[in-house]
Amino acid sequence: MGETFAMKVLGRAAGKSVEEGEIVFIEPDVILTHDNSSAIIGKFESTVPGGTLHDPERLVIILDHVIPASDSKTAAGHAKVRAFVKKHGISNFFDIGNGVCHQLLPENGLAAPGSIVVGSDSHTCTYGAFNCFATGIDRTESAGIWITGKTWFRVPETICIDLTGHLSDLVSAKDLILTIIGDIGADGANYMSVEFHGPAVGSLRMCDRMTIANMGIEMGAKLAVFPADGTTYDYLSKRGVECCGAIWSDHDAPYVRNLSYDLTTIVPVVARPHSVDNVIPISDLPETPVDQVFLGTCTNGRIEDLEVAVTVLNGRKVSDRVRFLVAPASREILRKGMEMGLIQELVTAGATLLPPGCGPCLGAHQGVLAPGERCLSTANRNFKGRMGEKDSEIYLGSPETAAATALTGRITDPREVL
Repeated sequence: MGETFAMKVLGRAAGKSVEEGEIVFIEPDVILTHDNSSAIIGKFESTVPGGTLHDPERLVIILDHVIPASDSKTAAGHAKVRAFVKKHGISNFFDIGNGVCHQLLPENGLAAPGSIVVGSDSHTCTYGAFNCFATGIDRTESAGIWITGKTWFRVPETICIDLTGHLSDLVSAKDLILTIIGDIGADGANYMSVEFHGPAVGSLRMCDRMTIANMGIEMGAKLAVFPADGTTYDYLSKRGVECCGAIWSDHDAPYVRNLSYDLTTIVPVVARPHSVDNVIPISDLPETPVDQVFLGTCTNGRIEDLEVAVTVLNGRKVSDRVRFLVAPASREILRKGMEMGLIQELVTAGATLLPPGCGPCLGAHQGVLAPGERCLSTANRNFKGRMGEKDSEIYLGSPETAAATALTGRITDPREVL
């Protein structure tokens, strides 16, 4: 019997052959934290007063959740992080305005194939797109790794998802992963590794793979991972990454479940409130007006997302009934969007541009909903109160759907307007 990706990567890190269900202690290659670094610093300093970090070079700290600071408490937290970074000589620090952590880490060559990346954010699973064992951890565990350099994992079982065919025009990777989550359920892959296989993987761009891997946690997965191929190497080589550590499962690896999806059958869908697995084709959705549309986040704030939104808008104006918020996922994307004229097109159409960061996604800053309001968002979660107000509704959809909805003022299949 062969080995899965998870078995191989954790076995290599542990220096031995491992079995599913076994507990292993390993040293992660990268430890990511964001604004919550302020709280982690408190745990670290209370545990080892005046102590030193185990390996500052493995730490990546990014301020992205509430930027610029929305109040004095947040500003004090940011200042605390900056002082800590300076004191300990942490080189991989990205201050406000650089972008969302899950976009910045691969942009800066910190997601090498076959590496182990942990982060104090549940969507750390995004780096599975780059053939990383990438998963979220909590703040206390982050502080522990800062001190000892190590953590533990239970070797997860694995689900294999085979992809064939090609996505149709105006149907995106977001529609695909929402469809999968709708089928599997929000807890259908709890503490499992989800591997994506099949001939269609080669047709998926890095942005597509990042969107899919990003939402692995929304079906309960410990990680969601793709094989490294020419698309992976092309993206990373431009960022100075040596792609010599890639790992993939054996042809006879043990899987607890095998699923298959023909991409040609995928249609535009949305996830209705208040669960990501409450998925329905837009064509089956009753007329649903919205107050706000949000294009951005670590799920869909990339240049390709801005580009397709402009394509759908096609020079037309946003409905005067809708607030259309756009947040590029990084400064690099913002700059490129300006160079390509995409930002100008979006603003001219009536969009409001937000700084590169998490924005309204977590309901802490910018674009918070009023009681009773409804938003169509390209983010990854639509939980009750996620965007600030419990008496509001969040629908999740693709960038194509977001642009079409911004045009009409109601949740709209993008194929209707282009």
